[in-house]
Amino acid sequence: FTGDITQRGYEKKRFKLIRALVGGNLVTSDPSSLHTHTLSMEGPMSHRAPLGPPSAARFHRRRTSGTRDERYRSDVHTEAVQAVLARHVERKMAVPMPSKRRSLVVQTSMDAYTPPDSSSGSEEEAGPGDDTSSMEHWMSRPSQLGPAHLGSTSSSSSSTQSGGSGNAGRLADSLAHTHISHLNHSAPPDVTGYSSDSSHSHTERHHMSNMGTIARNTQKYGNAERMETGDGVPVSSRVSAKIQQLVNTLKQPRRPPLREFFVDDFDELLEVQQPDPNQPRPEGAEMMPVRGEALGVVTNWPPSLEAALQRWGTISPKAPCLTSLDTAGKPLYVLTYGKLWSRSMKLAYNILHKLGSKQEPMVRPGDRVALVFPNNDPVAFMVAFYGCLLAEVVPVPIEVPLSRKDAGSQQIGFLLGSCGVTVALTSDACHKGLPKSATGEIPQFKGWPKLLWFVTESKHLSKPPRDWFPHIKDANNDTAYIEYKTCKDGSVLGVTVTRIALLTHCQALTQSCSYTEAETIVDVLDFKKDVGLWHGILTSVMNMMHVISVPYSLMKVNPLSWIQKVCQYKAKVACVKSRDMHWALVAHKDQKDINLSSLRMLLVADGSNPWSISSCDAFLNVFQTKGLRAEVICPCASSPEALTVAIRRPVEDSSQPPGRGVLSMQGLSYGVVRVDTEERLSVLTVQDVGTVTPGGLVCVVKPEGVPQLCQTDEIGELCVCSVSTGMSYYGLTGMTKNTFEVYPVSSSGGLISEYAFIRTGLLGFIGPGGLAFITGKMDGLIMVSGRRHNADDIVATALAVEPMKFVYRVEQQTLHRAEARSFPGQRGGDSSSSRQVLVTFLQLFKVSAQEENQTWFYLCFLFLLQFLMFSSVCITNIRAVWFLFLSEILQWRAQTTPDHVLYTLLSSRGAVSNSLTCLQLHKRAERVAALLMERGGLQEGDHVALVYPPGIDLIAAFYGCLYAGCVPITVRPPHPQNISTTLPTVKMIVEVSHSSCVMTTAVICKLLRSKEAMATVDIRNWPPVLDTDDLPKKKPPALYKPTNPDGLAYLDFSVSTTGMLAGVQMSHNAVGAFCRSVKLQCELYPSREVAICLDPYCGLGFVLWCLCSVYSGHQSILIPPVELESNPALWLLAVSQLRVRDTFCSYSVMELCTKGLGLQTEALKARGLDLSRVRACVVVAEERPRMALTHSFSKLFKDLGLHPRSVSTAFGCRVNLAICLQSHRTWKHSPKLFGTSGPDPTTVYVDMRALRHDRVRLVERGSPHSLPLMESGKILPGVRIIIANPETKGPLGDSHLGEIWVHSAHNGSGYYSGYGEEVLQSDHFNSRLSFGDTQTVWARTGYLGFLRRTELTDANGERHDALFVVGALEEAMELRGMRYHPIDIETSVIRAHKSIMECAVFTWTNLLVVVVELEGSEQEALDLVPMVTKAVLEEHYLIVGVVVVTDIGVIPINSRGEKQRMHLRDGFLQDQLDPIYVAYNM
Repeated sequence: FTGDITQRGYEKKRFKLIRALVGGNLVTSDPSSLHTHTLSMEGPMSHRAPLGPPSAARFHRRRTSGTRDERYRSDVHTEAVQAVLARHVERKMAVPMPSKRRSLVVQTSMDAYTPPDSSSGSEEEAGPGDDTSSMEHWMSRPSQLGPAHLGSTSSSSSSTQSGGSGNAGRLADSLAHTHISHLNHSAPPDVTGYSSDSSHSHTERHHMSNMGTIARNTQKYGNAERMETGDGVPVSSRVSAKIQQLVNTLKQPRRPPLREFFVDDFDELLEVQQPDPNQPRPEGAEMMPVRGEALGVVTNWPPSLEAALQRWGTISPKAPCLTSLDTAGKPLYVLTYGKLWSRSMKLAYNILHKLGSKQEPMVRPGDRVALVFPNNDPVAFMVAFYGCLLAEVVPVPIEVPLSRKDAGSQQIGFLLGSCGVTVALTSDACHKGLPKSATGEIPQFKGWPKLLWFVTESKHLSKPPRDWFPHIKDANNDTAYIEYKTCKDGSVLGVTVTRIALLTHCQALTQSCSYTEAETIVDVLDFKKDVGLWHGILTSVMNMMHVISVPYSLMKVNPLSWIQKVCQYKAKVACVKSRDMHWALVAHKDQKDINLSSLRMLLVADGSNPWSISSCDAFLNVFQTKGLRAEVICPCASSPEALTVAIRRPVEDSSQPPGRGVLSMQGLSYGVVRVDTEERLSVLTVQDVGTVTPGGLVCVVKPEGVPQLCQTDEIGELCVCSVSTGMSYYGLTGMTKNTFEVYPVSSSGGLISEYAFIRTGLLGFIGPGGLAFITGKMDGLIMVSGRRHNADDIVATALAVEPMKFVYRVEQQTLHRAEARSFPGQRGGDSSSSRQVLVTFLQLFKVSAQEENQTWFYLCFLFLLQFLMFSSVCITNIRAVWFLFLSEILQWRAQTTPDHVLYTLLSSRGAVSNSLTCLQLHKRAERVAALLMERGGLQEGDHVALVYPPGIDLIAAFYGCLYAGCVPITVRPPHPQNISTTLPTVKMIVEVSHSSCVMTTAVICKLLRSKEAMATVDIRNWPPVLDTDDLPKKKPPALYKPTNPDGLAYLDFSVSTTGMLAGVQMSHNAVGAFCRSVKLQCELYPSREVAICLDPYCGLGFVLWCLCSVYSGHQSILIPPVELESNPALWLLAVSQLRVRDTFCSYSVMELCTKGLGLQTEALKARGLDLSRVRACVVVAEERPRMALTHSFSKLFKDLGLHPRSVSTAFGCRVNLAICLQSHRTWKHSPKLFGTSGPDPTTVYVDMRALRHDRVRLVERGSPHSLPLMESGKILPGVRIIIANPETKGPLGDSHLGEIWVHSAHNGSGYYSGYGEEVLQSDHFNSRLSFGDTQTVWARTGYLGFLRRTELTDANGERHDALFVVGALEEAMELRGMRYHPIDIETSVIRAHKSIMECAVFTWTNLLVVVVELEGSEQEALDLVPMVTKAVLEEHYLIVGVVVVTDIGVIPINSRGEKQRMHLRDGFLQDQLDPIYVAYNM
């Protein structure tokens, strides 16, 4: 039979056999028997549970004997014999039943599932090991015997019939459960005789009839159970359910058994293996679990492997990460950490956004993706692996299929199909080498799912937008990758490894191997799995190590290549296998100048195999004269399920020899450790594999049956309890429970731990000192005559007795075959032979697409719950991935981190005047929303003007408007001392924005109702004014939930440098993209603190003040700039005392500190002012960077620890509030203290004469007419910039000065009002190039500038694009046919005389007007005029038409310190400047 026998086929074959034996009259002579048989077949069999691993199978793994045909033939023959006996036996006697040959010493896995033997009448015949054989689900379900079955067995009244029926019923009752639960693993029954005690049988039969379908009471052993019959005899028979069903229906035999009926093809099954009285037995005490050393907590360990990659990719982008070699041994490519970070991030973006469509992406986070890379391309594999980790998809590394019908690749295809893989990543060379069809397409491999082949080379990938960065979070229980494992029968399983297990395993390896940064490691192993993956790909990146990957193709040409690389690079660590050491032994005679003294650790990946000791000893004997030390050789034990189990540490003390044991092969065959002498050939010498990995707990359990602890001198299977292990077999719940959910028990039956252990598949024992010794593997077990041998033992014996030359040849061949069964396609194995294995396909549970999506959703939901419950501290930074709106983010933070402080407001004295946590802000915003709904009566979409001083109230009112569905507009409150000039601006914004309500504080509300205010503006015509100092106590009935991401979030009203008041519409999408770009650029995290000294009413100042903290979770220390008027040192003292590393300010704040604190540096130093921790001091402005002011500020406070490179600038405008933002620098002297994401600021010198003709010509510093320009900051992520001609709207080259156009997700949606012309509005926010890229929609900034590709590189290893802003287009002056920029003329004027404090220029009827502010006596005013005209004439060849000398403070500036030249021009024309002196040169 090739499968399970069918019902009809079974009955037909049985009837045929019985009819041949009894003459064909069985049915007619005993119709009741046939009727009973029919009931029994339709009863239990019709309701049989589906096949699958039972619940108790968590302790075992299936190891089938492969004798299904013999079993079913024996079943049919046995049942035929039973039918004949029922017809012909007339007297009571023992009924012999066929028994399968079995070992009494070592039970198979099926014995563990089967209760002990109950057929014998004497209790002495039960073996000692039978008491521990039990099954959990035997007692978890009721008996299968119904009333019909019991009635047929209890109807007989004679003592002879009673005795036979009672025993048959007792046997049937015990056998029913066996076959139902283990149909695929049943064996013929083992029945040696029945009891002749009729009364006892009658009593037991009556007892069973009363039980019905009630489950029996059993004694539990851990998670297993024992079953006993009514008379207390344990049941251990292994029979088919078909036999049990027939025995239930057969009557007492009436004739003697016919001996000849048992003579068939399976006579060997009738013999029972007798135990050897001389076999060794374990004599030691019960072992205790061995715990590895505590996993040390290192402060600089990254929270995840992706974070480690980001750290090294930004801190040390040029550090080598991986060097690949060609077949000649020369470096083929050196992958740096910067390149690995940038290429992985680029690949992650393409995986998530370029496969499929935006509406239907082909790959989502959590999906499985196949990695198909050859063994000679570790660089492409490493980039693809980390690209998958960054994209949060699960990589499944597999081997390259050789042909379409490759048997080994078919099993890989089954794994890919079960994992739901639809995309395969591969290299360009591998893609070209794959089998192709006639049309050039890659055909679908046999057994493989339909795949989309995606080439990962950078030239095939799209560059990610600058605002896109992968979301790097702390390690969690999500699946990191799936490593395939080939079983003994050729089937392929996928072992899932979680991200926390991945990180913990890397940490354990780092501690065990004492890895340090910048070490060099030579790796000869397969980098796609096992030790090669763990050390060469994962742990190396965690420790910023340099890996030299030696391909197998090079090893075949030059077996000594890995030793040459160790000498060439002075490597500290080498990862090899025993075969590599053997090959080096053969080739070393031809090589000179070998020095291995640099090696501190030679990791032997297969050191757990018994035959590896000969390789290690021979290698040490030959190369010890070459500098190799004995303590350097470090074997390890590992498995795909448990990862690294044990590893020998490199020690400095060479006086301590490594542990080794000479064991008797005879004792090992019985599973007992017996020490022998090396003189004998029947011994096996094994070496220790070190101690348990840090953080692990290891015990040794019996390899079969209940996982009971072994004795100290007993061979068993090693089980590990640790975080750094695999999690499951993907998609195989039953096998997962058997392997990954093992609960070892002691001899008394109690659990040794409440945590589950994992079976490693390694056989061995724990020796003295906690050293682990491995004697073989479970997959290599061979049962011969009841004794257990291991395939590795045979290889080790051959290596021990054969000459060295022959040993090399034997091991090379034998080892390849042995590895081919376990790891097909492994580098170093014969790939052709490794795939010539017949593989059995594992039937996996398949669901429809809809069910699969639901399953994945629920899995993600469960992982999310676990993540939220147990790692709440680590997820405070998870936001925009889930939420599109700021209001939702605030609600989420109030629930997850309610006590986390978001805002801290400082007073003028530097003390904390107020603070807001996430929960406090949420509750306060709810009350503001209730106020708007109840008292204001506002509806969704109404505009609300927020007239607040800089502080906490403004933030709460803003989010209260979002909670109520209103659109907030922040307005600067009127100044009490200058209410006549500031209040009209407030009134204008309220009217232009069409605000339905005004919210403010009680103080400002009183100011608005004062006489001075009423004299300026009639407030009675204003919308309702709400005082928020008295908020309602109750919550709103419901919070507004926005549905349209493109809806209006708030209006940003500001006055530009040209004096234009305009409100820009900011959508929810733009707000989210804006905050995300700032977060990525400035690396804002919940643990960060940022000091902000900006006006919070418009532009980037408002975003930093109100929005970014809620989005990123960092703490904002708010310093109102108005407070610096009374305490100029407030900002710097706060930065120093609070140890703030990042701060934002405006030019007015910087100028105030420069002028007000210029003579107080020594006093500030005495007060403890220290600015050495500041790594980024960003000046926010909408103009050309003021180099003179920033240099003066840096120079002034250099003695207080401020580094000049920490001062940088930002640039934004009305259409895009932040285009450039220079965040953290690359510090050469202290990379650990300062940030690393941005390059040094770039300064260029341009020819001022060419600039007037809109041309950019770079000159040397100090050249005549040179103008220094500093870049305006690093372009934000997601921002694209192009330089266009403002008239023709065509793109310009690098040598041209043009208008800066920007394309970004956080561009404004348009002007709310102000211009009133739809054409102009469309031109500002929705412009297109006249030629070139005419599809992209750009926003016109109104500023002139140019782009320059510098030679500096950023953190991604790419060249840095620098934006240089020259000036506003509307402020540029057309004089003499040339374009002049006011700031250039103003700089020349300020340098003309020391009494000139400030200057502003503009044009009036083609005349150049210069307004200067005089600091000094009025008598100096006349002296200034010739100096001003002379300076302008000499430097700019312009004649000044009017010179206006005024007092200080006449030139108007905005909140950012920018000059309002158009307002000044209006004041000049209206004669409102009150000048000291005016000189006209008509």
